[in-house]
Amino acid sequence: MDSGAGPSLFPLHRCKTIHLVRHAQGIHNVEGDKNYKAYMNPDYFDAQLTPLGWQQVDNLRKHVHSSGLYKKIDLVIVSPLLRTLQTAVGVFGGGGYTDRLDVVPLMVANAVDSGRAAISSLDSPPILAVEHCREHLGVHPCDRRRNVSDYQFLFPAVDFSLASIESDEDVLWKATVRETKEEVAARGLKFLNWLWTRQEKEIAIVTHSGFLFHTLKAFGNDCHPLVKKEICKHFANCELRSMVIVDKSMAGSDPSTTNYPGKIPSGRDLLPSDIANDKNLENESSNS
Repeated sequence: MDSGAGPSLFPLHRCKTIHLVRHAQGIHNVEGDKNYKAYMNPDYFDAQLTPLGWQQVDNLRKHVHSSGLYKKIDLVIVSPLLRTLQTAVGVFGGGGYTDRLDVVPLMVANAVDSGRAAISSLDSPPILAVEHCREHLGVHPCDRRRNVSDYQFLFPAVDFSLASIESDEDVLWKATVRETKEEVAARGLKFLNWLWTRQEKEIAIVTHSGFLFHTLKAFGNDCHPLVKKEICKHFANCELRSMVIVDKSMAGSDPSTTNYPGKIPSGRDLLPSDIANDKNLENESSNS
């Protein structure tokens, strides 16, 4: 069964369910999909969503609610770039914001001239910005982030405490040096290993096409080729793909919350029948 030819088993408490989401269409995608060199355009610095991108966000939001997925997610992790933040709060936010002292908005109204209403954090899962799941770093202006303090003003209820550990400014992006594919993959694996330090069991991750593609290429080699293809294929804008990651190395030490040990009462008559039968055979052998 472990050859990848059929189903296999693994303890539930050593698994996490992750819902991988690529951001909706950004302004850089429109020309960049036609001509890769367009990604060098400085006008696309920290590119935000297009009107079509916001429609994609609205459609995905309807899906996560109608499918029941919204109620299952314990945490949303987001790359701290404008297009991913807009996607994350639009899909997983709490809906229209009404001015209340006890509720902070996830996104302020008309953020970066988006024309969108404010989004509430009420009943939303926590949203945490994490640098490790950013897009391919360097050279392309669209992949350079703003200062964390700017994002905190635009997205008040998003947790940027991890994104600002390095610096308020973007010290990871270099104008003349772009990460190699191998470096992106290594960063992605480091990110997945970090997930095991989290207590949450069902996590949505809003990130980028390049990050997902190069990270996921490392997985599925022990599966059927069609499964490997399903894992590794490129993500469309605003595509959501649900997967399970397992801890084969015992790195996660959380005990199961659903396992029950089952206690065997003392006394031979109360032993399970197969064990009691073995005991009887042993006794008969010793008496003969």
